This record gives sequence, structure tokens and C-alpha cells, in this order.
Amino acid sequence: MDKKIKIAGISGSLRKESFHTKLLKAAAGIPLEDAEIEIVDISQLPLFNQDWEMNLPASVVEFKKKIAESDAILFVTPEYNYSVPGVLKNAIDCGSRPYGESAWSGKPAAIMSGSVGIFGGSRAQYHLRQMMVFLDMHPLNKPEVMVPMIQDKFDASGNLTDEATKAKVKEMIEALVVWTGKLR
Repeated sequence: MDKKIKIAGISGSLRKESFHTKLLKAAAGIPLEDAEIEIVDISQLPLFNQDWEMNLPASVVEFKKKIAESDAILFVTPEYNYSVPGVLKNAIDCGSRPYGESAWSGKPAAIMSGSVGIFGGSRAQYHLRQMMVFLDMHPLNKPEVMVPMIQDKFDASGNLTDEATKAKVKEMIEALVVWTGKLR
């Protein structure tokens, strides 16, 4: 490859001990020859307000710049009320506005989710995929990473310990790199 693929990793959870942020950190820790994952913090984004979209706050400008400069996006999200958390939806809105100036357009993307139940955040993934249609993103279809009983997959230090989950995360990241290369 000509240059390393830059993947922007976004956790849909702001919780200090978030399993999803831990899962994102595990993905970012996978040694990759052709890519690197930068974790992009969304905690400082203001609630989207169309009144300021023609004069974006500095945190939104910086966020959009990081998304625009990335080659691909990795979303790692919990499921809240059968959908994505409001903080992730807000970040997506901030990155997509004003109309016609979306930082998301044309980006390959992958989604990982998890839950403390058995469905692994699947419904959040489906809603995020719906948003990607409007955003003109190119989601990776396979493999899917939905982590059920996510609370049992980490040790006390926050390290991903479940070997099957580790393998699936690695498989997804490698597939995202290939997918991004195909779309370049």
C-alpha cells in the first residue's frame, strides 16, 4: 500500500469504564502493518444546534477535520432503547452539517457493538447502518461484531480477555483495511 490507512475510532459511550471504549482500545491495539486507528473523542462536542452551523464551534471544526482526514471510520457503540446513544447521534449530526459539507461522505465504515444481554447491540447497528445511507458512507457488511454479555469479556484492568471476541475484532479490522483499499 502507498500509505497507512487512517481509521478514526469512535466510541458511542462517554462512561468512564465503558466496555465499548475498552473494546475500541483493544481494536486500536491490534498491530497493523497497513493501518492505524486513532481514537477520536466525542465528549467535548456541544449538542448540535442549527443556529451555529454556519459558524461552527472549535470542537466541532476539529472533530470534522479528524473525520475528513481519516480514510475509514470504526464505530463502537452500545445500544440504548433499541438504537444508538444520543451522544453518538449528536456526533454524527455535528460531522454532517451544514448540509453539503458532511465529513462522513464516501467513508468506509465498520461497526462493533455489545450489550450486557444476549443481542450484542444488534439493533443499534441496524439504526447506524440506516444513517449511513443518508450520510453516503460505505459500511462493511461482514464480519459483524456484536458482543453479547460484554461485561464478561474484560479483566479488572480493562483488557479484552475473551479469545473469540479478540479474533472477531481482529478479523473486522483487517476486513475494514481491505474494504478501504478497494474503495480508494
